[in-house]
Amino acid sequence: MSVENSDRFIIAYNRIEKALGKKVEETGFLPFYKLIEKAKIKNSVVRNYEEDLREFGDLRNAIIHHRTGVDYVIAEPHDDIVERIELIEKKVNNPLNVGALFGCKVHTLQAADSLPMALRLMQENKFSQVPIYEQGHFKGLITAAGITYWLAGQSTEDSISREIPTLSEVYNFEKRKQSFEFVRRDLSVYEAEDYFKRAISKGTRLEALLITETAGHDEELIGIITPYDLLKID
Repeated sequence: MSVENSDRFIIAYNRIEKALGKKVEETGFLPFYKLIEKAKIKNSVVRNYEEDLREFGDLRNAIIHHRTGVDYVIAEPHDDIVERIELIEKKVNNPLNVGALFGCKVHTLQAADSLPMALRLMQENKFSQVPIYEQGHFKGLITAAGITYWLAGQSTEDSISREIPTLSEVYNFEKRKQSFEFVRRDLSVYEAEDYFKRAISKGTRLEALLITETAGHDEELIGIITPYDLLKID
């Protein structure tokens, strides 16, 4: 016996409703739209799919309240709607985390390394920034903008200094030394996206999110997210 689209829809809807109740720690009955309102405050997946979830609530009411018989419903969802709610249900209950999507080998350099080393690394890998460490501790990001500022600071009307600087010296020319955030590996990709959105809303720009096990600054870097990487988030 085949499962009707309306049955698949209701199953996914009920799972979402249950998940939202847990997220807001609601033990009694709360209307679906109220669950959305409360859950979206802290949950980025709910915020990202708020409009869809509200439409699902309306459709669910049409299916349940307008049913005219055991085997007949007046609102039978289309295949694409059913596939959509099932996809969102999976994301609500099992959101993809940054460690899974953006985990990779992170190239780092030492503050005592020379600028040419950074330039070579950035050119070969098409990086726009490189994390640097000093005596085992994270120091900051060397960025393309910072290198440009250093270069401008060394030039005169007729020439440019030929002295090869260390990355520590170049780092002094970084205008925005707090252009990054550390995040834990199990952070959802939608929460990661929110970091960049919040920075823009404040009139600033994040160069990168640095992924470690628990967001500790001196933990091993296990991934990095740049604004360009947001294109990978569906």
